[in-house]
Amino acid sequence: MNLQKRLELIKRNTQEIVTEEELTNLLHKKKEPSVYLGTAVSGKPHIGYFVWVLKLADFLKAGFKVTLLLADLHGALDNTPWELLEKRYLFYKKVIPLMFQSIGADIKNFTIIKGSDFQLQKDYILDVLKTATFATVNDCKRAASEVVKFGDNPKLSGLIYPIMQSLDEVYLDVDVQYGGVDQRKILMFARENLPKVGYQPRIEIMTPMIPGLEGGKMSASIETSKIDLLDDEKTVFEKIKKAYCVAGEVEGNGILAFLKYVVMVIKSDNEETFIVPRDTKYGGNLTFRTYPEVEEAFMKERLHPMDLKHAIALEINSLLEPIRKKKTELFQIVKEAYPLHL
Repeated sequence: MNLQKRLELIKRNTQEIVTEEELTNLLHKKKEPSVYLGTAVSGKPHIGYFVWVLKLADFLKAGFKVTLLLADLHGALDNTPWELLEKRYLFYKKVIPLMFQSIGADIKNFTIIKGSDFQLQKDYILDVLKTATFATVNDCKRAASEVVKFGDNPKLSGLIYPIMQSLDEVYLDVDVQYGGVDQRKILMFARENLPKVGYQPRIEIMTPMIPGLEGGKMSASIETSKIDLLDDEKTVFEKIKKAYCVAGEVEGNGILAFLKYVVMVIKSDNEETFIVPRDTKYGGNLTFRTYPEVEEAFMKERLHPMDLKHAIALEINSLLEPIRKKKTELFQIVKEAYPLHL
């Protein structure tokens, strides 16, 4: 794959790259660059995670070494009970590779690392303290405001969160950090503060956050906004049926967003079409090759919301099939990791 194709693959469905010039230079200079995404082991993974799973698959195709940081200590800093961290880490470690399997990704250059395996080392802690002497309380609070649940009486832990995330780039020895656009303030905090403690800033790449089923952000903490990876087929159809999807409206439509950033990416890579099953009395099946075709049909109300919902539910159930094959083992872990959620 030539440099231009690699660059296009990395840029696909991104919202911001800081900076694209640095990314281009990196691809020129380094045959096998490295990227990481960090996720705190807090809420239960849901189908929105497929957005970043697909993006990490893009990095793999573009010749990157890819690291997924399962940030157990970050989970604790964001109010996950300490006694549940190990169980939640185990669930993430089991279920995320199944998501890569679901999309057919080649993961030979993919590694999962546990945060506490390196974040408790003496040098790391010393760098956390060094950074804390440069970063102000306001800097840290502003950086973490879109990610950490501060509440009315913020805890000190939330202020440590962006400092650690910045240093993870260094201690994982990566060229790029990738995350959702909700991470932007932390990523910019890293670029500003790493040089103060003697480290080079990294390239930061962000993808959009997709709306939940009710509009707004798809959130692990809002049950009705999401579809869990362990939801059965019937539950998927029921949740999708109730989802916000007004005829002709694209803005805030989580169904269309999931189609755009997940389903149509997979269809495009596999050279497949998106089929909307319909009864012959309503004109028969609709077939689409690109997302813009779907959006145009929906906006012009040639595609009915209920038909779209049914088609998306079928696609989601297909994606979740490899995970459901492990449901007995995964359900047992979930019961221990999320006792208050059941």
